[in-house]
Amino acid sequence: MTREPLDLRLAPAALGVWAAAALGLGWTPAHAMAGAALLLGGAAGVAWLGDRRRARATSGQREAPARPQEPAGAPRRLHRQAAALTVLIAAAAGFAVAGLRTTAIEAGPLHDLAGQRARVSVEAVVTSDPVSRPGRFAPYSLTRIRVDTVESRGVVTHVRSPVLVIGDESWLRLRFGEQVSGSGRVGPALGSDLAAVLIADPRPQVTQPASWLQRGIGAVRHGLVEAASPLPDAERALVPALVDGDDSAMPADAVNDFKTTGLTHLLAVSGSNLTLVLAFVLAVARYAGVRGRWTGLVGAAAIVFFVLLARPQPSVLRAAAMGVVALAGLSSGARARGTRALSVAVSALVLLDPELARSVGFLLSTTATAGILLVGPRWRDSLARWLPRALAEAVAVPLAAQLACTPAIAAISGQVSMVALFANVLAAPAVGPATVLGLIGGLLALVNDPVAHLAGRLAGIPAWWIVWTARHCASYTGASLGWPVGPVGLAALAVGCLALILVLPRILRSPWASVACTVALVVVVLHPLGRLGWPPPGWVMVMCDVGQGDGMVLNAGHGIAVVVDTGPDPVAMDDCLDQLGVRRIALVVLTHFHADHVDGLPGVLDGRQVAEIETSPLRDPPDGAASVDRWAADANVPVTVATLGETRSVGELTWSVLGPVTIPSPDGSSTEGSGPNNASVVMMLQTHGHRFLLSGDAEPEEEDDILAEQVDLGVDVFKVAHHGSANQDPDFVLGTGAKLALISVGADNDYGHPAAQTLTLLDDLGAITYRTDRDGDIAVVDRAGQLAVLSSR
Repeated sequence: MTREPLDLRLAPAALGVWAAAALGLGWTPAHAMAGAALLLGGAAGVAWLGDRRRARATSGQREAPARPQEPAGAPRRLHRQAAALTVLIAAAAGFAVAGLRTTAIEAGPLHDLAGQRARVSVEAVVTSDPVSRPGRFAPYSLTRIRVDTVESRGVVTHVRSPVLVIGDESWLRLRFGEQVSGSGRVGPALGSDLAAVLIADPRPQVTQPASWLQRGIGAVRHGLVEAASPLPDAERALVPALVDGDDSAMPADAVNDFKTTGLTHLLAVSGSNLTLVLAFVLAVARYAGVRGRWTGLVGAAAIVFFVLLARPQPSVLRAAAMGVVALAGLSSGARARGTRALSVAVSALVLLDPELARSVGFLLSTTATAGILLVGPRWRDSLARWLPRALAEAVAVPLAAQLACTPAIAAISGQVSMVALFANVLAAPAVGPATVLGLIGGLLALVNDPVAHLAGRLAGIPAWWIVWTARHCASYTGASLGWPVGPVGLAALAVGCLALILVLPRILRSPWASVACTVALVVVVLHPLGRLGWPPPGWVMVMCDVGQGDGMVLNAGHGIAVVVDTGPDPVAMDDCLDQLGVRRIALVVLTHFHADHVDGLPGVLDGRQVAEIETSPLRDPPDGAASVDRWAADANVPVTVATLGETRSVGELTWSVLGPVTIPSPDGSSTEGSGPNNASVVMMLQTHGHRFLLSGDAEPEEEDDILAEQVDLGVDVFKVAHHGSANQDPDFVLGTGAKLALISVGADNDYGHPAAQTLTLLDDLGAITYRTDRDGDIAVVDRAGQLAVLSSR
């Protein structure tokens, strides 16, 4: 069978629109429009030069009429000229829409009022489902609205401005599509897709209900949750996520497993969701006797239903478009049509919503779809020589998508999943049944809850398989390979992926070569090589990237380590220790009993020799202390209490306990409070002639007590207390004289850590600051008596 050639003529124009829009969003509207005008001028110049060349050629033909054919290469020059014109005009359009987008966002008074942090009253339409987030003191809600009317200082203005609302839990009762009125104080928005952020007053008023269609779609979404309600936590959250992309209830450990195994696309709205829903609807339609053009109408209605069910957000529209493109491209004889459709889809989506040009989801969807279209069919045909065609396609499609996305995923996460192909192939057969049964359950919930629960339980069976696959594939030590995200590292990875794309067809044609490569990959997963160049030679301390928490590993030499705090996630702490090759731990110091410092302890104890655990003298919060006792007893590890002034040594490490000087009264609760923080074990560590100050979550009260003891706080490295919160004693920080400051903090955390004033204070100290949210794992190394820092990113 002759393979249809690729048609990439529109690809340069699509890339031009994409690049120009991404660049233009960072410019002022005037600069973006100037860029568009400059490119249009370039297009006019290219057209003028082409006309001049054709005029000269025509003149030459009139002077020599006997010449029967046009000059050699003329069609090729015309094609090059047309391609250049298309790219320049497309890029100009990208700059223009970026400038218009910025102008539209900044139009009206909201942008200026946000800069003044003014109080406003608004009339608006709810454009997203409210979600709840845990706060430091109380839960809060996030809701997107489109403000139609804003009133401030007696002036009423009609606008159409997107705003993010941060409110209390009373905002959670709002529904998508409702018209509401509310008030509060506006502030500047960080993203370019919002005019402002509204810190809202409680109890917004619904002025007009959503339309009947929106209420019906909302009822189906609620029905999805109701149908899955009898299932365990992970499955109960996964079933709605497969249908409408709502993963808000997914447990954190399950989310981490899905990330590690490359199954995150199942938790968000993606083209695969649409493909499954569309296939189910069309199968039912064909069974009901629908034929011809009516099939197309049913398919179009299914797409509209899917978009409304998942909410018509830009990400959903992007997923729908990519799903249709991939479906078309994989159909027989449609390879060229698929690549053309992808180019058109990218251009149209960016022109409709230029914010997509900077969207990670858009990048991953586009690269995955491109991989499926460009190399998927060829790999499928290679595998089909010795595998059933259906199985060959089940392997080739996720392999092509995963390999195409690998450089982008590595740039975002700093790792390459080694089990993504296995996990996707294992999970793929269960995705369709779970999605379809979940959708049926959501529809049945409109009629009868017990029947819907039956459909939900049936959907839970394939959902359980997906969760099991993610959990077990993520449990292997070599499930992911850390990768440097600098230009050199990413370029090397891209070249490696391109080489695999060129070589794999030959390998996949041979069953023996395919099996050999699979076995090699399994060996790497079970016995990993570790992160490339990690751990660095001479490391003395590593601050593990454990999210919003603390977890540090100190090198005592001879394969022995001391661990100070274990973070909130056992998997993250276990992975960090695995990467460092740590199997023997002389001591685990738990500075205090908050969850973000102790909940990762099971990951430290798993499969390692741990001699002792030392804790804060204040057993608060009680739940945290009880958990530590239970985990230690299960592992048969003794627990002791740190005492002021004690000095200990392990191998090349020596340290003394500087605090707590006084033991505060317990807060008596499991919530965050100053009592446990001010009972943090503060350690002065010495190794290889260098001094480190590890301060736990100490607050100014404990820091003042330590200052009053008049100890020498001068150090080379300072572990900043409490994730860089604003609650720091300036005299304590400046007294360290540290040239290197380390902050363990989670990306996009809800606490505002690290605080701007703390970063300013560290600048005043003259310290170079490293942060786990930006740098990943941070290693302090000794090189010929001098300290250096390397990070996993």
